[in-house]
Amino acid sequence: MIIDSHVYCFPPLDALAGHRSIADHLKVVQWGHARHHQPTIRLRDRALGTRSEALIDLNGDPPWFLADANFRVDHTHHRVVWTVDGEDYTKHYLPPNLHDTAFDAASCIAEMDYAGVDAALMHVELMLGRDVAYLADCVRRYPMRLRSMAPVDEWRIATDPDGVIREVTEAIKGFGLHAIKFSIFYAYLLRQDAWDDGIYRPFWEAVTRLGVPIFLTLPISSEDRDGYLREQRILMRWMERYPNVTVSLTHGFPWRALREGDGFALPDKIWEPFRNPKLHMEVSLPIRIGDWWDYPYRETWPAIEQMVNRIGSHRLLWGTDMPFQNRFCTYRQGRQFIEKYLEFLGPHDLAAIMGGNAAKLLDFSQ
Repeated sequence: MIIDSHVYCFPPLDALAGHRSIADHLKVVQWGHARHHQPTIRLRDRALGTRSEALIDLNGDPPWFLADANFRVDHTHHRVVWTVDGEDYTKHYLPPNLHDTAFDAASCIAEMDYAGVDAALMHVELMLGRDVAYLADCVRRYPMRLRSMAPVDEWRIATDPDGVIREVTEAIKGFGLHAIKFSIFYAYLLRQDAWDDGIYRPFWEAVTRLGVPIFLTLPISSEDRDGYLREQRILMRWMERYPNVTVSLTHGFPWRALREGDGFALPDKIWEPFRNPKLHMEVSLPIRIGDWWDYPYRETWPAIEQMVNRIGSHRLLWGTDMPFQNRFCTYRQGRQFIEKYLEFLGPHDLAAIMGGNAAKLLDFSQ
């Protein structure tokens, strides 16, 4: 059984999508585009540029610090557009083949069918929406194919822990979603309290009792290796407090911070959290480094082999970040670079990484 542990389904970027207003949704979309490493494109002549910094005003209101750049969705060309000094710009954060900046469940299933992917776990991301009913409807339409995470408003936990707990509990118990996604980056938007205890303790005490796996996204700054290791130490404290919780790290390691020449340098300390047998990790490379290296991504093979040797194939989950992976390679290639080229993987390793481990975590019947 082939299971992609990282896909998205979402409505257009200017839909309400669970936000308080469409304007609020677009603020997050603008902020997300400003931060992303994809190059901007000046529409007049398709010149590559860096005018995405014009989307941010560091003197603006936190947490988004947005500039007035007439940021909008161009429905004719299915992309976002903004204007600086009379020039229109865009950025392919979304792959250019999406219709109306959306990727619904039917589109996801069509991609899965063509690539031979049996099932998938839908992730959640604030920019793409936080509508639990939408996610639950995707699962209802394809109950044998899709599972979904529940979103968390991490930055609200400090001021409204009971409200966030109610929302997550309703997503799991009421809507029947299957896992919890917690992004440490969003927890740090308004304050820097360590996320494992203190103001977060009531939240964790409640949601760890829901009996579903928790997927954590550690900050993955492209410049801050030491910061990532500090977050791992917090993770280890958290796992000591909740030893019975099954947890997985999304996106893999902070690959863009770990590059060294035509490969990666993985410090010994980065493996320490995996002494916990309940900690899993996503194997997701093309979406992270596809602007550096080409298929079949030979530069990544030694790092994947280290992951197998140091973590174990029984705790690794293949994930693509579809539809975003389509910026760099096809869905089939996202499978094949592992299945056809990694000769150090035996049949048992492949079966586990490409679906077996996810099936156990997410209660897919095989």
